[in-house]
Amino acid sequence: MPTPGRPSEIHEIDAETFVRDLTPLYQPTVLRGVARDWPAVQAARTSPRALADYLKRFDKGVMVEAMLGAPAIGGRFFYDEGGRGMNFDRRSAPLSPVLDELLRLADHPEPPAIYVGSTPIAPVLPGFERDNALDLLDDKIAPRLWLGNASVIQTHHDMSDNIAVVVSGQRRFTLFPPDQVGNLYIGPLDFTPAGRPVSLVSLDNPNLERFPKFAQALESALVAELEPGDAIYIPTLWWHHVQATGPLNLLVNYWWEPADMPGGQPFDAFVHALRNVRRLPAKRRNAWRAFFEHYIFHANGDPAEHIPEGRRGVLEEKPDAKREAEMTAFLRRVLGRD
Repeated sequence: MPTPGRPSEIHEIDAETFVRDLTPLYQPTVLRGVARDWPAVQAARTSPRALADYLKRFDKGVMVEAMLGAPAIGGRFFYDEGGRGMNFDRRSAPLSPVLDELLRLADHPEPPAIYVGSTPIAPVLPGFERDNALDLLDDKIAPRLWLGNASVIQTHHDMSDNIAVVVSGQRRFTLFPPDQVGNLYIGPLDFTPAGRPVSLVSLDNPNLERFPKFAQALESALVAELEPGDAIYIPTLWWHHVQATGPLNLLVNYWWEPADMPGGQPFDAFVHALRNVRRLPAKRRNAWRAFFEHYIFHANGDPAEHIPEGRRGVLEEKPDAKREAEMTAFLRRVLGRD
């Protein structure tokens, strides 16, 4: 297999530079040591028990959902053998007993897999987010915790920009550009292990006879190794596979939308296209492809360049209040909601 590349690394960056210079590049970037001074990171560097004790100081007993897998899955939370169910169960418990169980299993040679994912921090560990703040982002962006022992999270994408901060343990991120979607063999869109569709290919042991195009995806792969205090910025729709090692892993992540994001999610349009465009006869589908390429992707340049200013209506590119009002009115007419 080809040797993967490495994403860019930055050792010092402020919020203004991050927004102005880094995010427009639309490239994953390792933010080395960005959270090295967090109290949680300092506790994690002492020992797993020190981190557990630190987290328990904030725990208010709110129930969290844990994914539990048998030792045989090797921490890889995925579909079952037939692909009709999952290879793990879900249970609810307060966070402190989960921490106690992870500590109890710390020296077990083949422990069951435990994973608490995508859990908002403020309701569960109030105060943690203030003591362990990421200065790069607006403090209104709510952090989430991802906690467990050794785990493998299949290649997936997020719908928002993401910064993931490693607090405890080590994490390996393997990243693929969005244009590799056709080489990743993505599973069902509406039946997923944890909310986002995942690649069906095992990264550690890919079956290239069954998934031959995955070899092309590997040629574009980037790999980042993160230690406690490190973070990685992952732009929306970049595919990423995450492997965590260590008996007590903690990651804190932040999802957010760019300030100039228009109303609604592009995914909404994608789902409508799945329903209304994908099943058209090939010639009609290709006709609509021409419309999308012309008006959405500007394959022929600005589609409104020849229209006088002030008459471009919903084709106007400037994201101001007038344009948004015109677009909303246009949508209501098209959808028959007037």
